[in-house]
Amino acid sequence: MIATDTQRNWQPIIRQMQTIVGQDGVMVTPEELSVYECDGLASYRQRPSLVVLPQTTAEVAAAVEICDRNQIPFVARGSGTGLSGGAMPTEGCVLIVTSRMNKILEIDIENQCVVVQPGVINAWVTQAVAPNGFYYAPDPSSQIICSIGGNIAENSGGVHCLKYGVTTNHVLGMKMVLTNGEVVDLGGKVADMPGYDLTGVFVGSEGTLGIATEITLRILRSADAISVLLADFTTIDAAGKTVADIIGAGVIPAGMEIMDNFSINAVEDVVATDCYPRDAGSILLIELDGLQVEVNASSERVKEICRQNGARNITVATEPEERLRLWQGRKAAFAAAGKLSPNYFVQDGVIPRTELAYVLGEINTLGEKFGYRIANVFHAGDGNLHPLILYDESVPGSLEKVEELGGEILKLCVRVGGSISGEHGIGADKRCYMPDMFSEADLETMQWVRHVFNPKELANPGKVFPTPRTCGEGAHTHLPVEIDGAMLF
Repeated sequence: MIATDTQRNWQPIIRQMQTIVGQDGVMVTPEELSVYECDGLASYRQRPSLVVLPQTTAEVAAAVEICDRNQIPFVARGSGTGLSGGAMPTEGCVLIVTSRMNKILEIDIENQCVVVQPGVINAWVTQAVAPNGFYYAPDPSSQIICSIGGNIAENSGGVHCLKYGVTTNHVLGMKMVLTNGEVVDLGGKVADMPGYDLTGVFVGSEGTLGIATEITLRILRSADAISVLLADFTTIDAAGKTVADIIGAGVIPAGMEIMDNFSINAVEDVVATDCYPRDAGSILLIELDGLQVEVNASSERVKEICRQNGARNITVATEPEERLRLWQGRKAAFAAAGKLSPNYFVQDGVIPRTELAYVLGEINTLGEKFGYRIANVFHAGDGNLHPLILYDESVPGSLEKVEELGGEILKLCVRVGGSISGEHGIGADKRCYMPDMFSEADLETMQWVRHVFNPKELANPGKVFPTPRTCGEGAHTHLPVEIDGAMLF
């Protein structure tokens, strides 16, 4: 039986952890612990009982073994940029933070792969291999701060997932610390290893099966030519139809992104790209890559389709600086939303491309019904929506209403044949909507898999799967922690 936080004597645990990672690798004071009480979904907060910062696989394994031996729940955390509460601590847990595990261990250009620790920042991988003419394809908008470990946990995507896939398509293998402290190696440097695809099982498991401590990533050769097109439209429906028509014409861009008028103006207010026309109903960003002749032909076809759907203007950028300028606003969209409202709640669902116009209209209707403004930014190519619900958390009851609105958007995605998550994961935010997408038999089967690797349910408990408690319950307040008889708030 797991002891409650107020029943446990933490001093022996603290001393054991300090023996493993040193005194400076264990956080115990209220001020230190408060830094780690939430991830990017800041509306949900829970202070951990203890924070441990290992630097090696052996240290992670030893920390996990202590938790297993003492029946202490543990949660893995990387950079803390997740948006579903997946790295939010649970009551009475040890938070194992991998930010000090930030080394690129090997660059193997001949085999087109790199081996990294989980704390390595996403963008560092491309920076490390770019001089050799390679890059790492998964590129979440937070790629300059999010870590590979977190990308593994949530199976993150990004702009280029349309053509190149999400994180799971670029992970060849990993060294894992299982929930009892045992260390295992999965996969390797080649894509098709014999046996069960356990690497695929772990990617996207949100820390419920163990902790990845070394990851082997596939890198790709940089394209010969890249072109970015920005088309603006009077309506968002026209941009959505353009996306479907481009795919229907047999053109597969590296990425396609849509921003609505609300988001356009927010970005221009903050970033001032001067690229996005403020009076546009929407803009569509399209990136094409490949051989120069292929890019030229695709670019002409895409421009033709944009004009057929009423594009007012089309800007084309081929030089790196010009391309970066066109993408700059989209990459800053989430941050820019902070200027519009004291708080925002970002949701993450997937729909068929053909349903874009209908779903966006329904989202607008839901916003009016609940009384909240919603900005829409999304990976249009694969139908991954990111509606940002703007609200003021100081207004009593507002968070609960926004959670309900977000839930209605997810249910809408499922009704039209989509999913409740594209890349942000389930975490604490969406667990109660799992039954809207999966049957009881589906959920039971998933639990069987989890219990094979996590029989004591110590690894990230209470995440992903629905529980009798409702979403968000008990996650909005700071709970006290008792250490050596003293209550810490």
